[in-house]
Amino acid sequence: MRTEDMILVSVDDHVIEPPEMFDGRLPARYQDRAPRLVRRDDGTDFWHYDGNEIPNVGLNAVVGRPPEEYGIEPTSLTDMRRGCFDVHERVRDMSANGVLGSMCFPSFPQFCGQLFARREDKTEALAMVRAYNDWHIEGWCGAEPGRFIPLSIPAIWDPVLAAAEVRRVAAKGCHAVTFSENPEKLGWPSLHNSHWDPFWTACSDEGTVVCMHLGSSSQLVMTSVEAPIDVMISLQPMNMVQAAADLLWSPVLRRYPDLRFALSEGGIGWIPYALERIDYVYQHHHAWTGQDFGDMLPSQMFKERIITCFIDDAFGIASRAYLNIDNITWECDYPHSDSTWPQSPEAAMKYLADVPDEEIDKITHQNAMRHFRYDPFSVRPREKCTVGALRAEAADVDTRPVSRAHGRTETEGGIVSLATVARKLGTDSTG
Repeated sequence: MRTEDMILVSVDDHVIEPPEMFDGRLPARYQDRAPRLVRRDDGTDFWHYDGNEIPNVGLNAVVGRPPEEYGIEPTSLTDMRRGCFDVHERVRDMSANGVLGSMCFPSFPQFCGQLFARREDKTEALAMVRAYNDWHIEGWCGAEPGRFIPLSIPAIWDPVLAAAEVRRVAAKGCHAVTFSENPEKLGWPSLHNSHWDPFWTACSDEGTVVCMHLGSSSQLVMTSVEAPIDVMISLQPMNMVQAAADLLWSPVLRRYPDLRFALSEGGIGWIPYALERIDYVYQHHHAWTGQDFGDMLPSQMFKERIITCFIDDAFGIASRAYLNIDNITWECDYPHSDSTWPQSPEAAMKYLADVPDEEIDKITHQNAMRHFRYDPFSVRPREKCTVGALRAEAADVDTRPVSRAHGRTETEGGIVSLATVARKLGTDSTG
């Protein structure tokens, strides 16, 4: 397959929310309590809500900047490429990158809506969650039909309310919801607890995919506060290994045979060994641990029920025979620092060049369309959805790197340490 003939659907991108997103979407009594984007005297933007100040961290929106300007400093909308927060410019950037569709995870509310969940007034918190989801479905995805896969945030503090919200947004066409890779780390019961059953039931009934994004436990693997940030970035996929093991050994998949999970931004190269190890543990230990997968192995359960994705994963594509080709999807990660924009098709084709066309189609768009009930071809003809056709429509988009430097990341001995990150963001070393 030629690069220009591919159709690309990304199941993991991110939105930097615009300041007007809550306008007219809240009950009148809560409108003046809505999160507000405020600019400080130093030119940085912070979201203010319920006594919290949430910055847009640099690495979350560095697309279009020279790599040497990447950093963890708080930034402002004016320092970002407009496609980060302007939906119409986002679509132009997608087209310039040859990307047809995108599923966008939240930024300032955190992956699971933790910001709202911490609010003591849970009636207000639920209003905020609903307003956010309505904005995302109608104001973001609805502004550009056929270009986005809707993704909701949960009322994670209450599984019954979370279930009701899943059903409410499913009626609006949203069949994906974010959830924590480890809710116990956020102060709620673990995946092994029946506490979540109403939520799982709703997701199963509505065909809603539960998306566990890397870092959605608000914790990442850290070896030492003295370690350079490169260690943390390198070990990020370990969160997905832990989440996969937790999910497989929990009763959830066996109790809800129609429920599907997605491991978002976790890569796929690690999966064959992880599944080999889990099967080995099952075969050697289940007689005394009490685990029972019936006539299946844990690896078979994973392959049948877990959707995976990758940005740049030569080992994963090379070992795809050990995975389920019908559950592998692709991601761009715009506008984060790992993103391959604006050369995503070329980056993907480095590993897909020798893959049969039928498998390329599954990985690049068909699997995502099926799992997330996304049908862009009902909006635009298939021949206008290819990399080549989309780029032709956006030929005027300037994708050259633009310097927006307003101060570089402080380093210690030339190396950015985790202690530096924590100090500059005003957090402790555990984030």
